[in-house]
Amino acid sequence: MIRAEILRAIIPVISDELVVSNIGLPSQELHMLDDQPTNFYMLGTMGLASSIGLGLALSQNETVIAIDGDGSVLTNFGTLPTIANNVANNFILLIIDNGSYGSTGDQPTYAGGKTSLAKVAEACGCDNVIECQASETRDVLEAAIQGKKMTIIVSKCESGNIPVPVIDIDPAVIRHRFMEEVKARN
Repeated sequence: MIRAEILRAIIPVISDELVVSNIGLPSQELHMLDDQPTNFYMLGTMGLASSIGLGLALSQNETVIAIDGDGSVLTNFGTLPTIANNVANNFILLIIDNGSYGSTGDQPTYAGGKTSLAKVAEACGCDNVIECQASETRDVLEAAIQGKKMTIIVSKCESGNIPVPVIDIDPAVIRHRFMEEVKARN
């Protein structure tokens, strides 16, 4: 499975949740597959989906799912110890680990080599870390939502992209409609 297939599989699980989606192709894929006002698409901010997701989870009670990539987590390594030391049991970080920088041409990441993001998260102090295969992601994510415990999921998948259009919604509109959803739930 590639990232888009994981997204397609988890859409029934996340469509009613607050979702912060990683920069570039992951956001474009999610937008194309299931645009929702509950999706916050990251545009121009590599490595910050997990940080923004954690901040949102700490500020309110609804479940927040940050969908990040291995490349983005590697560019913001400080996010894992920050998550470990600021527990929010309404926060789930789903790292889709395809071993590549998918949005910039599939250059390999260290997560595709010797570096295990699950072990790094554990070493940072994250208590509930699950590494799974792509085909298991939906079930693992569903269990994490039901478990109501901060969870880091590292979903290992193949590298690859599908053709997607750019997101044609103005970033201010993306922010506004997402914030309206957050307000409506609290």
